[in-house]
Amino acid sequence: MALSRIKNLCCNLTFGLSASFAFLFPLVGNAFPIYAQQAYANPREANGRIVCANCHLASKTTEIESPSAVLPDSIFEAVVKIPYDTKAQQVLASDKGGLNVGAVVILPEGFKLAPNKRVPKEIKEKNKGVYITPYSAKADNILVVGPIAGDNHREIPFPVLAPDPKTNKNTPFLKYPIYVGANRGRGQVNPNGQKTNNTVVTSTVTGQVDNITVSANGESTVFIKENSGNIVEQKVPKGLDVLVKPGKIVKVDQPISNDPNVGGFGQTETEIVLQDPFRIIGYVIFTFVVIVCQLLLVFKKKQFEKVQAAEMNF
Repeated sequence: MALSRIKNLCCNLTFGLSASFAFLFPLVGNAFPIYAQQAYANPREANGRIVCANCHLASKTTEIESPSAVLPDSIFEAVVKIPYDTKAQQVLASDKGGLNVGAVVILPEGFKLAPNKRVPKEIKEKNKGVYITPYSAKADNILVVGPIAGDNHREIPFPVLAPDPKTNKNTPFLKYPIYVGANRGRGQVNPNGQKTNNTVVTSTVTGQVDNITVSANGESTVFIKENSGNIVEQKVPKGLDVLVKPGKIVKVDQPISNDPNVGGFGQTETEIVLQDPFRIIGYVIFTFVVIVCQLLLVFKKKQFEKVQAAEMNF
C-alpha cells in the first residue's frame, strides 16, 4: 500500500512539474508528443484516429512520401510533409512567434528507426538538429519527433530499417500500411481538458458588456453584467484581440475574442511492400524467357516466309 501511494505521488509530481514547465516555458515545447506518450500506449485509436487530434482541433493537410516497395534489412526514407503558411505566427506566453511542428509515423510491426551508424550521410544532413525517437520501449515501430521549429522543417525525413523475414518470422513478405499524423502550431485543449490560450474565448453568460480593462501584463478582463445585476469577469489572455465593446449584448458561447489558432493537425496513410528479392530475380528470369521466346517466334516466322517465297518463285 505504501509503495503504491509513493508511486502515485511520484507520477502526479512528474506530471505536475511537466505541465507547469510547459505553461511557463511554452517555447521549449513540452506539449506534444510527450502528452500523447504519457497518456496513450498506442497513439492510433481503434477508429483509426491519431490521438493528436484530441488537442489540435483544426484540420490541416499532411503528406507522406515513401517507396512503394523495399527489400529486407534495407534503409529507406519516409518523408513527412507538413505544409503551412510560414508568415503565420502563433500565440506564445509573452509574444507571437513561428509555428512548431511535430509528427508521428506508425510503421508496421518489425519496421523501426534505422541505427545511426547505418543511416546514409545525405539523410543525416537533412535531419541535422532533428531528434527522432521511438514512441516507447514496447512500440519501437512508432516514431515521433517534435516539437521543432517549423520554418526549416516542413519536410521531415524518417530513416527506417526494414525487417528481414529470415530473422523475424512475424514479418512475412506482404503489403503493409503506414499511418502518419502531423501537427503545426499549438493545441487548443490541454490533456486535462482545459483550454489553452490558443483558442477563442467565449462568453459564459448572457448579458451586457459593462467594462473592459487591460492589466500590465497585457491580459484583458471583460466585465459582463447579467440581467440579475451580477457582474461576471471573463479573462482574455495576452495576444488575443477583444471583439466586444462596452454596451454590447452578448449571449452564452458567443465569441468575445478572435481565434488565434493558425495551426492544426492532419493524418494520412500509405502502403509499402516488403519485397522478396528472389521474387524479383524470378520475375526478371521470367521476363527474359518470354522475350527470348517472342524473338524465336519472330525469327521462325521470317524463316517460314522466306521458304514460302522461295517455293512460289520456283
